[in-house]
Amino acid sequence: MLLITLIQDINIEDKIKNAPDSNYEIGVFIGSILPFVILVAIAYLIYRYNKNRINKD
Repeated sequence: MLLITLIQDINIEDKIKNAPDSNYEIGVFIGSILPFVILVAIAYLIYRYNKNRINKD
């Protein structure tokens, strides 16, 4: 399933051009940025966990 999502070609410009209103454009923008924000949050949590674990030793 993950492989399929990586292979899919999503053209954001076409989605915005065919959007029914401006709210759709905001949703597409948030939807394209959200995965990166989640990855950064997970990376920060792993960093903080490991930093605290090293400081306790």
